[in-house]
Amino acid sequence: MYSIAQVQTYIVKAWQTIKQLNRRSLLSFTGLFLVGVSLSVAIAACDSTSAAKPDLKLKLVSYSVTKAAHDRIIPKFVEQWQKEHNQNVTFETSYGGSGSQAAAVISGSQEADIVNLALALDINKIAQAGLIEPGWEREAPKSGVVTRSVAAIVTRPGNPKGIKTWADLAKDGVKLIAANPETSGIGMWEFLGMWGSVTQTGGEESQALEFTTKVYKNASVLTKDAREATERFFKQAQGDVLVNYENEVILAERDGQKLPYTIPEVNISIDNPITVVDKNVDKHGTREVAEAFVDFLYSAEAQREFAFLGYRPVNPSVVAEVTKNYPQVKTLFTVQDFGGWDAIQKRFFNKGATFDKIQTQVANKV
Repeated sequence: MYSIAQVQTYIVKAWQTIKQLNRRSLLSFTGLFLVGVSLSVAIAACDSTSAAKPDLKLKLVSYSVTKAAHDRIIPKFVEQWQKEHNQNVTFETSYGGSGSQAAAVISGSQEADIVNLALALDINKIAQAGLIEPGWEREAPKSGVVTRSVAAIVTRPGNPKGIKTWADLAKDGVKLIAANPETSGIGMWEFLGMWGSVTQTGGEESQALEFTTKVYKNASVLTKDAREATERFFKQAQGDVLVNYENEVILAERDGQKLPYTIPEVNISIDNPITVVDKNVDKHGTREVAEAFVDFLYSAEAQREFAFLGYRPVNPSVVAEVTKNYPQVKTLFTVQDFGGWDAIQKRFFNKGATFDKIQTQVANKV
């Protein structure tokens, strides 16, 4: 293939030759010459557009339990992008508690191009810090929610403590493995699941406070994220009961760590969002490929990978394929039943709010 500079040199030399020809030869040669120039320019242009582009790196920051899914999906996207754009894309990934990950992105210690976190509240915090444009949830299908799950209650073989419902978590003598809502997405989700199991079935706020306080008294340690909770319960055999994402329990089963679990009939819809971090993708020049990756996660191909690992998909065609694989939930409530994330943060998780008060009572063994 010729470069534009080579074509220009060729034109100059050819024109010098043309000047030396007679008129008839000139007309004939000129026609051929123009055809040749056109072809050469086209070839050079094609060469320019088809040339391999510089390698590009994306930074994906996500919550702890998504690693297995991303490990399966990222190579598929990389292969597709290479085929369609002739560009090699590599991923730098980071996994941890959703709240901690959001804080790291805000501080700049994690310059994420994409965030896939456990709850929209954490992405909202990044947006409030000026890194994500307002209205991010309208930039992708399903209000930015890429996967869903529900809460699962996991017990020991034979379920010796007879734990089947949310209410059973408050029994005397039960040792609960729970995550910290201040650092972990599952920590917030399980808190809301416990609270809503009372208020969404006709109970009073005071009853919900009494119940959740009893439950947290049964949790001697609050883990930093869902993955630590899983490892303590499954690998280190700590505790009588674990509350975790349904998909995390299914993944543990696939890894040979099978324990009995139930999906409470009264449950919360755990909606996991994704978006690009606008300030960072513009700084890194990665917006096009970052947005393409987000879009790819909604594709049937990626959603089937999520479903294989126990997530509840959001792509309608995949939902239809796998609905039968999941237990049906009788009463499924959402964050909107609590007034939305801003109301939840203020009421339950701000400094001095409900969770802090519960922790104080637990510490004082009131």
